[in-house]
Amino acid sequence: MIEAPTYLKGQLLLDSGQLSGSFFQRTVVLICQHDAEGAFGLVLNRSSGNNLGEMLVADIPDRLKDQPLYLGGPVQLSALSFLHSDNFLPDASVMSNLDLGHSLESLVEIGESYSSTKKVKMFAGYAGWSPGQLEDEMKREAWVTHPATLDLVFEIDPEQLWPTILRQKGGKYRLLAAMPEDISLN
Repeated sequence: MIEAPTYLKGQLLLDSGQLSGSFFQRTVVLICQHDAEGAFGLVLNRSSGNNLGEMLVADIPDRLKDQPLYLGGPVQLSALSFLHSDNFLPDASVMSNLDLGHSLESLVEIGESYSSTKKVKMFAGYAGWSPGQLEDEMKREAWVTHPATLDLVFEIDPEQLWPTILRQKGGKYRLLAAMPEDISLN
């Protein structure tokens, strides 16, 4: 019997400690798309150090200009992606009430509409995997999986996201969260 592949859309991938020295060291990646053709994700906890208004020359709503811009991954840093949430998004593409967008026009629309429950997070670049690549990394245990929630995507301080999730997972993951970034300094 052939085993069906496990797709990780809507899951978080956390560096398992094996990605030291790479772009993905201590990152948390939200998998937005995953199928037989590959995977697409956004790093949730890597700040660009800039806000959206500093990086875009386009006319965007004021409420978006001061929003932090995150490095979604090392691929195509000129590509803009955003995650947005509201209490009721029936056609959300990532998970319940969480949608992925790429068009500046859609982002402007979201920024101009008001909702006290709306949340937006913007990214330059993305993380991408060719067919089978992510599955191979999972077999090598390079990543730890964890279910994504809106709170983890939007509410936890991005700098604390990786250790917070690992501590929540408990056991050996608590030890991983407590390890210094450069173990040679230990």
